[in-house]
Amino acid sequence: MNELKIPKRMTTALVNSLTAGVVPRIGLEHVAVGRRAEIESILHDLDNIADGGAAFKLITGKYGSGKSFLLQMIRNYAMDRGFAVADADLSPERRLVGTKGQGLATYKELMSHLSTRTRPDGGALEAVLQKWISSLQQKIMQEQGMDPGNPAFAAEVEKEIYAVASDMRSLVHGFDFAKVLAAYWNGHKLGDEDLKQEALRWLRGEFTTRTESRKALGVGVIIDDDNWYDYMKLWAEFSAAIGYKGLLLFIDEGVNLYKITNSVSRQSNYEKLLTMFNDTMQGKAEHLGIFLGGTPQFVEDHRRGLFSYEALRSRLVAGRYGAAAPSNFSGPIIPLDMLSSEEILVLLQRLRDIHALHYGYAPGLTDDQLVHFMEEATSRLGADELLTPRELVRDFMDLLHTLHGNPEASFTSLVGERSGKSDEGKDPSLDDLLAEFEL
Repeated sequence: MNELKIPKRMTTALVNSLTAGVVPRIGLEHVAVGRRAEIESILHDLDNIADGGAAFKLITGKYGSGKSFLLQMIRNYAMDRGFAVADADLSPERRLVGTKGQGLATYKELMSHLSTRTRPDGGALEAVLQKWISSLQQKIMQEQGMDPGNPAFAAEVEKEIYAVASDMRSLVHGFDFAKVLAAYWNGHKLGDEDLKQEALRWLRGEFTTRTESRKALGVGVIIDDDNWYDYMKLWAEFSAAIGYKGLLLFIDEGVNLYKITNSVSRQSNYEKLLTMFNDTMQGKAEHLGIFLGGTPQFVEDHRRGLFSYEALRSRLVAGRYGAAAPSNFSGPIIPLDMLSSEEILVLLQRLRDIHALHYGYAPGLTDDQLVHFMEEATSRLGADELLTPRELVRDFMDLLHTLHGNPEASFTSLVGERSGKSDEGKDPSLDDLLAEFEL
């Protein structure tokens, strides 16, 4: 226990988040167990994205199985490796397509959560642009020996900006994207904060009419419900052009698309998802990764799920030989199975130690007691079908809080006596319990 060194800010986030049954934004590496094959598959995709490729992955699992945890862990790891990342949860107000701006709402959510290694908590849009301009200025000073006070300095920086922007112009909406980037540079160069803020508003998708955009920036288009994904492809290429390895989109709660009652609207969202899939798989997008989390029902239901849309079903369904290998994650779907009993035990050990570190006491629960807790959790009616890591963790955190806050309470009084005894009348060994234990 004395060797465990975790900052108080991190233990606070871990304890509070896990007690509430939500995924913490920081400190995940301290409680991550298992999922090695799944993570290795995704990291291979990140290498491809960094080299100019693209990827599309569906992370599937029932509620509480660890989808959001895995997405968050990959998000944090990607930032450390130099990717720009953005995440959003779908909801009735945020979809891929909608008649009331739900697609644009998803874009706005993604942009508000745009994050980098130096800005891991979102809101990195302006920081990304500032870093870009700063790096261009340093490049001019180093390569041309030109001082920022030189009258020709701004013109040289502008040349570099248009060199990057010109690559954008060949893409759909690239010309307008480049014009807005130039407008931001002009605001920076002239010290015109209003112009900079108008450019940022446009990039965040906050203009509501083309007339307003034309008046403020001289750009006759705006980011809207129909074209927001095209701009995400532009952001991916722009991110790579200015020094990041690419852009990764983490979109969770895909089940909200399954819940759309109107069949036409639901099919429109699946059609947009098909476009994203085709773009990433066929090389139409570069430096872009899309990771979508959802339940198995959202994917496999032939009446309302993704498999109800034949074009998606034929692309997502596992082939004859891929289906025979449960650990083969090279396809577009990564199904999350339950953690093994050994992995659950390691997780509980880590939670026990983190809780003790956070509250400043010596951990009192033994490993045998942790196994007893696991036995009791799985012996409940229906636990073999319904028990998930989220529920197990939340119950365990409740147990730790109760034991810590009520010194008169004991583990046995809360969890109960173990029913099984060995021939000698002693509790079975930990090894024996693990050999018998199934989750």
